[in-house]
Amino acid sequence: MKSKKIPMRTCAGCRETKPKAELIRVVRTPGGEIKVDLRGKVSGRGVYVCRDTECLKKSVKSKALSRALETEISEEVLQTLEKEIGG
Repeated sequence: MKSKKIPMRTCAGCRETKPKAELIRVVRTPGGEIKVDLRGKVSGRGVYVCRDTECLKKSVKSKALSRALETEISEEVLQTLEKEIGG
């Protein structure tokens, strides 16, 4: 019996590779809207962040989120991310 392959993604903050389920996805939709995608199903360009406030702060400070999504991240989206992480 084959074991199911676990998709791995890299956190934009700490640059560690972790299972996709452990990370939060931020996506830029084809219409240019930035969303927090908890299910990982929204179409568009995505970037992943650990469920850790330090990783979120690092990714914002280094502009890794903005670079990965090729656009600026609004304060509103960052606040939503912080709420999801629990920080």
